[in-house]
Amino acid sequence: MTPAAFLRTHSEPVRPPPAGQTGFVHLVRERLFGSLPAAIFTLLAAGALAWAIPELVRFLFIDAVWSAPNGDACRAPGAGACWAYIWRKLPYFTFGSYPEDQRWRVWLTMAMGAILIFWLLRRSLPGRNAAAALFFIVYPIVAFVLLSGAPALGLPNVPTDLWGGAMVSLVVAVTGIVLSLPGGILLALGRRSKMPVISALSTGFIEFVRGVPFITVLFMANMMLPLFVPEAWAPDRLLRPLIGVVLFSAAYMAEVVRGGLQALPKGQSEAGQALGLRYWQRVRLILLPQALALVIPGIVNTFIALFKDTTLVAVVGIFDFLRTVDTARLDPEWAGPNISATGYIFAALFYFVFCFGMSRYSLGVEKELSRGKTH
Repeated sequence: MTPAAFLRTHSEPVRPPPAGQTGFVHLVRERLFGSLPAAIFTLLAAGALAWAIPELVRFLFIDAVWSAPNGDACRAPGAGACWAYIWRKLPYFTFGSYPEDQRWRVWLTMAMGAILIFWLLRRSLPGRNAAAALFFIVYPIVAFVLLSGAPALGLPNVPTDLWGGAMVSLVVAVTGIVLSLPGGILLALGRRSKMPVISALSTGFIEFVRGVPFITVLFMANMMLPLFVPEAWAPDRLLRPLIGVVLFSAAYMAEVVRGGLQALPKGQSEAGQALGLRYWQRVRLILLPQALALVIPGIVNTFIALFKDTTLVAVVGIFDFLRTVDTARLDPEWAGPNISATGYIFAALFYFVFCFGMSRYSLGVEKELSRGKTH
């Protein structure tokens, strides 16, 4: 008999894991009660939730005031959250003092932006290059015309003094996110440059901006930018903090991108040189795709911090979402402890939804990229 007769010609069927190592019970036992410290913290957390959740449910839903013409019902003893106040002030929270008969322009701008962002971020959809061109080139022009106005097109001018609420927060956040990433990439490449002047300028800018508080950058942008241009070309009151936000975020983004570039082996660049690729071709085709994939958590963390930092533009007189919530609660008709608490809870939900959405999307991208590496 030949040795080949003892070799298997087919694989054994895959056997399921033991019953005690699968299922919900095993998951709970392993993750929540896998050790004595884990069990203690699990019991403490369960006790805290058992105490807090019923009170929150009572305040937010059971005793909440859902409809009322003014704040009298919300100020009554035993009243919970005043959602009637949120509903009544929702237009102000969304648009600020933007003219009521022109608010369709804001809705149209937001709808176009949401469609383009969904098209751009949904990796399975075709034509993402076209989506990128529309979002980064065409959309900013169209959005500016719609929001600011163009009398020649029948759109009355709306000064930025009247802008406010969620629309301003989204304008500041989207502008900062869109411009800070390419700005951070350029600064990171400049800091790693072999040209001493470029490296020194990039390093100096990054270290200076990262060494001062964000509020300082906003005040400098608001007060000093008009000094560097003729009076007729002075930046708009909303454009000044936008520039400050972009510069501040780009400095932090530069360090995130630089970390990804330094994590790549030197052989990646040398391989590109061996193929005859020029510097910018190596950066665009080899280095940046790998570096950005490595630092997705850091990039998204910077975006989330930027979105939350939009609340600080209020210090230079911009009525962002949180500022409108804080102002609306001073209305004598709707003044009251529960009313103020409801406004801040609503603001927290607003920021949480956007930040959580960015976080979950980044996790999805990371998982997709990791699957691509294993196949």
